[in-house]
Amino acid sequence: MSDSETRALPDPKEIAKTYAEVAQRASHLITAHMKRQMKKGVSAPSDELGIAQAFMDMMAKMLANPYQLAQAQMNLVWDYFSLWQHSMLRSMGMQGTPVAEPKKGDKRFADSHWEEHFLFDFIKQSYLISARHIHDAVSNVEGLEDISKKKVNFFTRQFIDALSPSNFAATNPEVLRETARTHGQNLLNGFNNLLRDIEEGDGQLRVKMTDPSAFEMGKNVATTPGKVVYQNEMIQLIQFSPTTKQQYKRPLLIIPPWINKYYILDLRESNSWIKWCTDQGHSVFVISWVNPDAKLAMKGFDDYLTEGALTAIDKVCEQTGEKELNLIGYCLGGTLLGSTMGYMAAKKDKRIASATFFVALLDFSIPGELGVFIDEGQIASLEKKMEERGFLEGSEMGGTFNMLRSNDLIWTFVVNNYLMGKDPFPFDLLYWNSDSTRMPYKMHSYYLRNMYLNNLLREPGGITLLDTPIDLSKVKTPSYFISTIEDHIAPWRSVYLGSNVLDGPVRFVLGGSGHIAGIVNPPSANKYGFWTNDAKKRPETPDEWFAGATQQPGSWWTDWQEWITDLNDAKVPARDPAKGKLKVIEDAPGTFVSFRLDSQKKK
Repeated sequence: MSDSETRALPDPKEIAKTYAEVAQRASHLITAHMKRQMKKGVSAPSDELGIAQAFMDMMAKMLANPYQLAQAQMNLVWDYFSLWQHSMLRSMGMQGTPVAEPKKGDKRFADSHWEEHFLFDFIKQSYLISARHIHDAVSNVEGLEDISKKKVNFFTRQFIDALSPSNFAATNPEVLRETARTHGQNLLNGFNNLLRDIEEGDGQLRVKMTDPSAFEMGKNVATTPGKVVYQNEMIQLIQFSPTTKQQYKRPLLIIPPWINKYYILDLRESNSWIKWCTDQGHSVFVISWVNPDAKLAMKGFDDYLTEGALTAIDKVCEQTGEKELNLIGYCLGGTLLGSTMGYMAAKKDKRIASATFFVALLDFSIPGELGVFIDEGQIASLEKKMEERGFLEGSEMGGTFNMLRSNDLIWTFVVNNYLMGKDPFPFDLLYWNSDSTRMPYKMHSYYLRNMYLNNLLREPGGITLLDTPIDLSKVKTPSYFISTIEDHIAPWRSVYLGSNVLDGPVRFVLGGSGHIAGIVNPPSANKYGFWTNDAKKRPETPDEWFAGATQQPGSWWTDWQEWITDLNDAKVPARDPAKGKLKVIEDAPGTFVSFRLDSQKKK
């Protein structure tokens, strides 16, 4: 062995020390877990999501058609035979057409060895063939109820994603190279990372996506200057400092979702919607929702309307002296915005001059893959949990959303943290994504049942808020809907159907990318593009709209700015938050948004 190879070997003392630390931490975790189980009392696992029943139904239907099952097996055998021929040619130095290739943008197989080395190419294609045939087999079962079919498809995909060869040390070429380079230190480091995540998750695995210590609210995220000018039990109202000498007469109020925190619209200066709007001359206000605990368990949708949206509208008008304002609602905040407009229309309150909906559902008939988690049995089970503690834990909500994109938001980090043995990379978007929020029991139960399960918001008088039947067809306010073509949370076709419910003039725009990247898409990035349809008669269905749409380059932000300026371009001297009628409480971003659940668990 050469001197350089000898120097490359890790210190045996360090290895022994690391092994001892790992053993001690593992022993502590096992002991703590056993104590918790004894305290709770061991019980049989329950099938709250109805997965077992769905798969039992699927198997019964599948076995009832043995010819179709045999045909699927023969197709699988034939593809494997073709792969064997292809791999034999590769092993002899000849090229051939792959039997199966990953989809464009599949980062799992980005490493060059997956294609260049015939063995890893065989492993990759073998997996892709199996994945396709398994998914096709369960997807094509006839006679299965719609909800069962959705569950089978979704959880089969979770199973397939979990078994990707990229997720295992022995079949991932990148991990194998790192293991050889570090003499296995990466796997030891990865095990330490695994134990750390279990410890910080209080006995449950919480895969760390980024380093939260790398960020500080108001310093390198949520950095746009402003003041908290009002606060109640539910919200802090933030007014941002002007960057222009004049501002539009109508102030702009943003209602973010309370499922997430508002600073997704203010991550950093280069991609901050809030900063960009202030630079365009808007007087920007935003609601910063409280992260509720058990004391707020009985806060309902009515409370989010009164103490949230309606109070914020009152205070913005009081602060600025204006009688009209523009509103934006993001995701669930848009659902609240629509509900608020229905309530105000019933009360003949015309203060909302325009409404903008960011990937927001008013019609829940196409819930996308979230529908897998919403049926009577699952909601009842969730209600029981929430009733016991007063809220839905933020990590549970976050885990559901992560499963919608498991390869990007789960398995990528499993490989990086536990197989490669690396620390998570500091990334502001993932810092925000892991900054989870709770849902009050009463509100979340009402929202799931009335919106998702029964789709009552779109029905005239379908829901009643503050003893007032809500009828969105009475809303005459000009509205702008921005949806995104790859959105898994608020599918664009459902957003489009919801935009048809309102009776006022509507501009619908379809952006590129997904629920977050498609919205946080500044003009300077020049990414994704967007579709518009300027037909005089509004198409009834989303597919008709898309058939007549034209793709535009760049960001939809500039299109929105033109739209809102056309409604009213009157200007006033810039408004200083410290000189308004409301008393300044503290600097932005405020204490509500700065409260993190994960930091509390560490104390």
